[in-house]
Amino acid sequence: MAFIDGIKEKAKKDVKMIILPESEDERTIRAAAKVMEDGIAKITLIGNPDTIKKDAARYGVDVSGAKIVDPENCDKFDTYANTLYELRKKKGMTPEGAKEALLADRTMFGVVMVKCGDGDGLVSGACHSTANTLRPALQVLKTAPGAKLVSAFFLMDVPNCEYGDHGTFIFADSGLNQDPDSEQLADIANDSAKSFKALVGDDPYVAFISHSTKGSAKHALVDKVVNAVKSAHEQYPDLVCDGELQVDAAIVPSVAASKAPGSPVAGKANVLIFPNLDCGNSAYKLVQRLAKAEAYGPMLQGIAKPVNDLSRGCSWEDIVGVVALTSVQAQIAR
Repeated sequence: MAFIDGIKEKAKKDVKMIILPESEDERTIRAAAKVMEDGIAKITLIGNPDTIKKDAARYGVDVSGAKIVDPENCDKFDTYANTLYELRKKKGMTPEGAKEALLADRTMFGVVMVKCGDGDGLVSGACHSTANTLRPALQVLKTAPGAKLVSAFFLMDVPNCEYGDHGTFIFADSGLNQDPDSEQLADIANDSAKSFKALVGDDPYVAFISHSTKGSAKHALVDKVVNAVKSAHEQYPDLVCDGELQVDAAIVPSVAASKAPGSPVAGKANVLIFPNLDCGNSAYKLVQRLAKAEAYGPMLQGIAKPVNDLSRGCSWEDIVGVVALTSVQAQIAR
């Protein structure tokens, strides 16, 4: 069974309501239909009901089981507007401004629905930037209790791969934090390990990635990673992690035996923590395109309720996968 098939089966055991605000996108409509057909989640689409139904008919899919909420004709609009106003009034939000924000931004509307308990999670980003998804989530839902920062990871499923967890990895941060410092890298590592355990179910082995392995190169970028490992050991003593490690030393046992003998992680890493967004984002795209891997994300961690981003290059099948993952996150967060 492929990794994502296992996630879908988990999602079916406790079906959650997932909000999809990008109903203008064909991929979203197709994904919504498939999610409901397979019983993975209940779906709320935000948009004009007539337009959504006409589009679905044109694409040859059935979304009749979806809840469709039109911000311009929503019986809970005033409740949502007041909720947004109360949350943001100290930042200068006015009652009228709250109404305008909800009508102008469907992602904001959907996030407020989640805040009010009318959805268990939200997936957006097929036709909007990460900032368009993240900003409303942070403004309305805030960070989760105990979370030090919000970060983004990709859950990678590499076919016919003996490395990682039978080809399954988390790559972080691959979608949000551009140049995290050592302390932030340690926090990202800890959160990513928790995400791996929650979603994959197996024990995480965390490698802090660098162009150097155990002092083979000297540079300020290497120092940042070395200090991140030190911080992780100090702050999270139960975290199984090591670094700095080159990618081959992190995942290939024979290379690990030569470059990092005695490491508790080298040769078996399944959670890869990259030193900056350039590395993390490039790595996931290379593995996705060259190794024909499934890449699910960017998944966001550290937010009070599940909100997940999508790559604008995603397929409708990718959206189905992220909806399933979001549903499982909602099960865990309950």
